[in-house]
Amino acid sequence: MVVDDQAVVRAGFAAIVDAEPDLTVVAEAGDGASAVALAAEERPDLVLMDIRMPGMDGLTATRLVTAAPNGPRVLVLTTFDLDAYVYEALRAGASGFLLKDAHPEELLSAIRVVAAGEGILAPTVTRRLIDTFAQGAPRPPAVTGALSALTPREKEVLLHIAAGLANAEIGAALGVTTGTVKTHVNALLSKLGLRDRVQATILAYESGLVRPSGTADA
Repeated sequence: MVVDDQAVVRAGFAAIVDAEPDLTVVAEAGDGASAVALAAEERPDLVLMDIRMPGMDGLTATRLVTAAPNGPRVLVLTTFDLDAYVYEALRAGASGFLLKDAHPEELLSAIRVVAAGEGILAPTVTRRLIDTFAQGAPRPPAVTGALSALTPREKEVLLHIAAGLANAEIGAALGVTTGTVKTHVNALLSKLGLRDRVQATILAYESGLVRPSGTADA
């Protein structure tokens, strides 16, 4: 489902997606309230969500659609790489964040990555996430304590995830196979009750495991 308050932009995204043999647009919405209603009716696998819209914004809509049983995954699209709602959107349940000026190939790749259960962040968004914690974002005690359930190796993998490394890169760094890395990733996500790598990255910063400079907390 494509959600954007600008009809031309919405149609453009829909055309790009519908041109792919493995992707289909099942619904379009021009505001958050319509998106929530249509998501419940059409049950899309993924929602391309704008943030700044009249009435209910994309942040609220993201929280509502992802909270529904078997709710869709959300890939946020915005014009603003420094949007004030980036962090909040990710906390609301979005699995990815991409700028609207991304190339069509980047958009399609992001859709497939998020639909496959992974998370994706534009590089400038990762920078904002780091800056958020550099400015002293709150770290809930429950978040910090959750890491105690992880093994040392799982914490190590989490550090690499927070650094933006893919499974193959993590495997190379640790000297293990990609399959082993995937097993560790699935285990740590399950233990922490997280949906994907984006949420894992947020938790790594929230808990202080990773500092804004990129160093691990001793």
